[in-house]
Amino acid sequence: MATIITMPRLSDTMTEGTVAAWLKKVGDKVSEGDMLAEIETDKATMEFESFNEGTLLYIGIKEGESAPIDSLLAIIGPAGTDVSSIVASGGSAPAVAPTEEAKAAPAAAKAEPVVQEAPADGQRVLASPLAKKIASEKGIQLHQVKGSGENGRITKSDVENFTPQAAASAPAASAAPTKSEAAAPAAKPYVPAGQVATEEIKNSTMRKIIAKRLAESLFTAPHYNLVIEVTMDEAMKSRTIINSVPDTKVSFNDMVIKASALALKKHPKINSQWTAESIIINYHVNIGVAVAVEDGLVVPVLPFTDGMSLSQIGTSVRDLAGRAKNKKLLPTEMEGSTFTISNLGMFGITEFNSIINQPNSAILSVGAIVEKPVVKNGQIVVGNTMMLSLACDHRTIDGATGAQFLQTLKQYIENPVTMLA
Repeated sequence: MATIITMPRLSDTMTEGTVAAWLKKVGDKVSEGDMLAEIETDKATMEFESFNEGTLLYIGIKEGESAPIDSLLAIIGPAGTDVSSIVASGGSAPAVAPTEEAKAAPAAAKAEPVVQEAPADGQRVLASPLAKKIASEKGIQLHQVKGSGENGRITKSDVENFTPQAAASAPAASAAPTKSEAAAPAAKPYVPAGQVATEEIKNSTMRKIIAKRLAESLFTAPHYNLVIEVTMDEAMKSRTIINSVPDTKVSFNDMVIKASALALKKHPKINSQWTAESIIINYHVNIGVAVAVEDGLVVPVLPFTDGMSLSQIGTSVRDLAGRAKNKKLLPTEMEGSTFTISNLGMFGITEFNSIINQPNSAILSVGAIVEKPVVKNGQIVVGNTMMLSLACDHRTIDGATGAQFLQTLKQYIENPVTMLA
């Protein structure tokens, strides 16, 4: 009996997946727990684990190809099994063993993000989850470890037996390029002035989904923007005092996140979402923090942000942002936001408007802190200000409601001690 494996749903918003790489080939033996493939979803690249034993008899989706969830991904069964009738029917043939689809839910929980370091030779690093954990604990760079598993996969014993001397004494690479090296993008050619030159880059699944959702958001939700200027002098003083505490590191963005969470508790209509039949008001606060990554933009979420201290927010944001850039976020860590914050201040952008991250009803855009002349008590003095722009969905948030939220947010940021009450 053969087992049909379908394209799994690895996140609640996933509608299709792309096979980034096959870790097994037709004819290979497969054991329960083996990693079959790397699946690129709308949120991350994940390793997909097999729950069956047998031989990989058929691959239905080639590397680089995309397909909707539940499409025929592969067939596993006894060696020599004729699967032509199953393939011809698109994976819907009767009298087969229970499908992988029935176990898709635990697959999402067990799947782990792919470690894709970028060593000098451009090779992708493949390692078992346990090997990754041990390497992280020991501070070992996985690309320095030689894997003894299938396809060069790094195992637990490879990491435990690794020594820096072993890496240093490894033989020089062969002059013939490896498969990974051959697949690495070539250096951009030199183009003389006056010569037309273009480059076509295939859209990743993430980029396609970003384009689709932002277009849907902009063209379905009637956006409007409210802008307010915030004085940052007290926030700057408070941050200096907070960060003087040993092992404490709080950024201005952390302060904005905390202030936003408290303001959302006072103005829950901002913390809402639109449906065709009703407006859903969220009384819990889960703030999504936009993080730029190589392939686009991801939004990891801080659950119950209003209950977190400034230092907890700072630690969590650094952890999530770091893992987002290393493609180590789980899809579950990017779900459930009720409000989103995007900060481009570190790039010197003083003011901008964002597109709402649906199903949220609003997104806050945070600009850079600018030193400039300000009027204080009738006198022109040097001050520090920051621009905040709130994009609202007019179906759920009226202008006055958005303005009141910004006033409360401004009060918290300008008087940081009130956030500790």
